[in-house]
Order: sequence, then structure tokens, then C-alpha cells
Amino acid sequence: MSVTSPHFMLQEIYQQPEVVGRCLERYGRVGIRDWKLGIGKQENEIHILACGSSRHAGLVAQYWLEQLAGIPTRVRSAAEFQEAPWPLTPNTLTIAVTQSGETADTLAALQLEKVRRDQSGHIQPSFWLGITNQPGSTLTQEVDHTLLTLAGSEIGVAATKTFTAQLVVFFCLTLDLAVQRRVISEENLSQLLAALSQIPALMQQVLDQEKTIQDLAQQLVAAEHCILLGRGVNRAIALEGALKLKETTYLHAEGYSGGEFLHGPIALLDARVPVVMIVPNDSSSEIMLATVKKAKAHGSPAIGLVSQNLAAQTTSLFDSQIILPDLDYRLSPLLTVIPLQLLAYHIAVLRGLDVDRPRNITKTLA
Repeated sequence: MSVTSPHFMLQEIYQQPEVVGRCLERYGRVGIRDWKLGIGKQENEIHILACGSSRHAGLVAQYWLEQLAGIPTRVRSAAEFQEAPWPLTPNTLTIAVTQSGETADTLAALQLEKVRRDQSGHIQPSFWLGITNQPGSTLTQEVDHTLLTLAGSEIGVAATKTFTAQLVVFFCLTLDLAVQRRVISEENLSQLLAALSQIPALMQQVLDQEKTIQDLAQQLVAAEHCILLGRGVNRAIALEGALKLKETTYLHAEGYSGGEFLHGPIALLDARVPVVMIVPNDSSSEIMLATVKKAKAHGSPAIGLVSQNLAAQTTSLFDSQIILPDLDYRLSPLLTVIPLQLLAYHIAVLRGLDVDRPRNITKTLA
């Protein structure tokens, strides 16, 4: 479903079911694809270089690669790599992620890593892999193989559809590696592939709640601060949601792990600081709901992104909640990020801001 809007950002948010469907057609058939990379069994580690939203996609992928494929994975901000490169390790798959394929920090970090490995003389990577939205970009010339995200042109500065496309590519890559390493059962693989195929339709169900999210934006339009919390695979979505709020609305937003937040940052809370909590139906849900009570005890308005099968028990806990379709929690980031994108968009519009061209930010078209 498309939407008519004067803003590219909203159009691109609504294009996500189509984009995900396109990625699944290309990458989602584990074992019968035509993109054989020659990787999977020999890698000791995976290293991911990225900035901004692409780094957040890498953090979600880190969870998947470690928990599903059993491969130790490091994610490093490419902007910090020159000052803090990771130790060289043998048999390493290095993945550089950039929407445009032209992100200067990511390309510089990739070049530095290549030089370091060449100078070492004996510690060589097994493979250089790029994930980008742009065929023919500089990144594609610097890696052994490129996985294109097939998102189409993204005009809005804030990454939306390119982010979810990166997630789909990463998840399909994870399943492929898990199959090659024989660490995933046929039953688990079938369940995940079935769940993956449902994503476009479930994304549309979330988009259909735009009016609810718009009403929530009206409640938050005057806020100066906001906290976003997630655990496990959704910790990175809390970071991504906070980034969307910062770059489009200029609201001071911070994302935290739900557990780590209790170790200090909870002191920030009072009635002027709303808290958005991501609560899918997984092993962390009970802990997250306990955190809701602590936040409300400090007077903070509490907003929940809650799985359908938890909604009845959470209605009295949250001041407002957005109900997400039930889905395997490991894939939940593909749904939990959409309300946060819409929330950022509508707050920015209500504030009269140029949502497609935030101040001080430049973007190479992806």
C-alpha cells in the first residue's frame, strides 16, 4: 500500500512492506539462492563496520549472528575505527554496511582494515562483504561481494526503508550461515522462514495504526526529552528510535538497554520525561513490565509498543500503548521500528519542521 504525502519520509515508511517483499524474493529462499558467497563454515568471527542507522542494523544482526548462527560478532562504529580498531583475528568475515555505499567514515575504516591485514603478512580475512542500497557505489568496488538492499531511492534524510531492508538482508544471511554450519534445526529453520514470509503483511497492520500513533505524537509534541528502552534483539531498536527522534524532531532522546537503564540513567526520570518501552512477547517481557512500574513510580508517562498477546495485561500499566501483531520475537525488530519511525515523523510535522531535510545533516542519496 502506498500513501500520498508531501513528505518523502512518510512515503518511504509506507513502502517498507513492498521493499521487504522484494528482499525476501531475492534472499529469502535459504539453500536455493544464486548468491553463493563461499563463506559459512570457516569463519571464526564476524566484524561489522557501519555508522548511524546502519550501525544499529549491525547491532540487531550481531544478536542474530551470535544467537542463531553461533558466530562471535563485533560491531564497531566506522567513525571511531581509526582510534580503536579491533584486534586482528584469522578467518574473519568483515562486513561493511552503508546505505549509499559512499559513507566516508565506513569506506575509510574498510581501507584501514585492509591495510592492517596486508601489513600483518599472515592474518588474512576470509571474505570482505558489503551491504548497500547502491549498485556501482564505491563500496561495491572495495569488497569481494555485495548484497544489495533493493530499497529503491530514499530521498528523506532519515533512514527508514533502507534500515528495514538491511535487517532483512542480515537475517537471511544469518540463516544461510546457520544452515551451512549446521547449527539450526530443520524445524527452527522452517518456523523462521514461515515467520519471515509474514513480515510484509504484518508491517501493513502496523502502518494501519498510523492514526493512533499520530494522536500519540500530539501528546509528545511539547516534550523536550524522551527515553526509549528495549532488551535483547530490541536494544538496538531503542537506539534507532532515539536517533529518528533526534534527527527529525530535534527532541533530546536517548535509547538504552532496559536492564542497563536501571544502573544509573533511571535518575533522569520525572513527569517531564516520557518513556517508550518495547515489549515483544519474549523472555524479557516480564522484566520489561517490571521496569514500566519503576518508571511510573518516578512520574514518567509510559508508552508501550506491545505484542498483541500481552496487550490485555499491559493496558493498565501503560498510559498509551501501540499493539503489534504477534511474531517470533527474533524477527520483532522489523515491526517494532515502524511505530518509532511514524512517531518521529508526526512529531516533526506537528512542530513545523522540514522532516525530509533536517538541519545540519547531509546525505548521499541511497
